[in-house]
Amino acid sequence: MASHMEERLGEFQGLVASLQKEYPAEIAGFLNFMKAAESGPSLSAKQKEVISVALAVAAQCEWCIAFHVKTAAGLGATRGELIEAGFVAVVMHGGPALTYLKPLVDAVNEFVRPAAGTR
Repeated sequence: MASHMEERLGEFQGLVASLQKEYPAEIAGFLNFMKAAESGPSLSAKQKEVISVALAVAAQCEWCIAFHVKTAAGLGATRGELIEAGFVAVVMHGGPALTYLKPLVDAVNEFVRPAAGTR
């Protein structure tokens, strides 16, 4: 049985696959824009994903949180970096974002391997 955040990833991936069949031009346009927006050289891919985690918390999107935490973890982001990004989102977005630290912590617990001596 898949974990909660893995289920969210599966739901998102299923949605994208379905939309690619029905609306290929629209999805291609979005994916091309995303690729272009994320291609700048000034920030690393990991830094961009950590920013995306904060934005996902502020946007209150569990699917986005799952996707970006897993991607950031794959790029080496630590639990501490991701939770701190969540708190920055709370500072900027307030109490509603605080409630989305719950799915953030769930995703971090599922996708980030704990490093010795880190939080």
